Amino acid sequence: MSTGSYYEPIDTSRYKPTAHASGAWDPDEQHFSPLGGLVVHAIDRHLARRADNSLVVSRISFDILGRLALDECEIRVETIRPGRTIELIEATALIADRPVVRARAWLLAAGDTTAVAGGAPAPLTSPDKLASWPLTDVWPGGYIASLDVRPLAAPQPGRTTAWISTGLDLVAGQNSSPLASYVALVDTANGIAIRQPPTAWMFPNVDLTIHLHRQPEGRWTGLDTTVTFGATGHGVTTSVLHDVHGPLGHAQQILTIRPQPTAAPHERERS
Repeated sequence: MSTGSYYEPIDTSRYKPTAHASGAWDPDEQHFSPLGGLVVHAIDRHLARRADNSLVVSRISFDILGRLALDECEIRVETIRPGRTIELIEATALIADRPVVRARAWLLAAGDTTAVAGGAPAPLTSPDKLASWPLTDVWPGGYIASLDVRPLAAPQPGRTTAWISTGLDLVAGQNSSPLASYVALVDTANGIAIRQPPTAWMFPNVDLTIHLHRQPEGRWTGLDTTVTFGATGHGVTTSVLHDVHGPLGHAQQILTIRPQPTAAPHERERS
């Protein structure tokens, strides 16, 4: 699965997912990670129609509204708060004419603040020095099988730092921006630092919010990830985001936690 793409274009706003986009919780669903990247790709195409592209995406939030069937999807993009230095874009992904993801992206003007830059953590060890980890040992699905995952150390329950990359294009025949390709891998965070086996417990995320203090570069997405489970059925996945040049932002996901219906109580207690 080192060649191909996650999506094939149908027209200017509609896309067909390939088997590479199939999900980890259900192979008949899309994994949200490539769909999030596709939404950014659609936002990029919306912005490319304008003469002035000086604003950059600095925050993007995704709300997952329903089941992401492995079917044709349409993405509609509109500017809801125009501005010269601050702008808000909204994108909606629809499957069978039903909204399944709604995203909002804040675009901010860029400027030279090199003189006051600071406060970020240290860069991660280069992925070139690390061995691959078969995430397919933990998760099924075409998306997971498409990844090259390289942890910095042995993954621990609720705690993993790893590099993620793929040999696939986001959209067949179309160039994707570094940001879209980067975002297409960020939702993997919830799957690399599992606290409990997914065969015994479900912990899908219903959102993803990304804040960026720098735009990503290169083909690697670095995730320094911590997963916390609360005692009332909710959890949070938090990641410091990196590329090969260093840290660039943060991501958070809220989780709904519940036992797998097929897992016996004694199996859940052992996990």
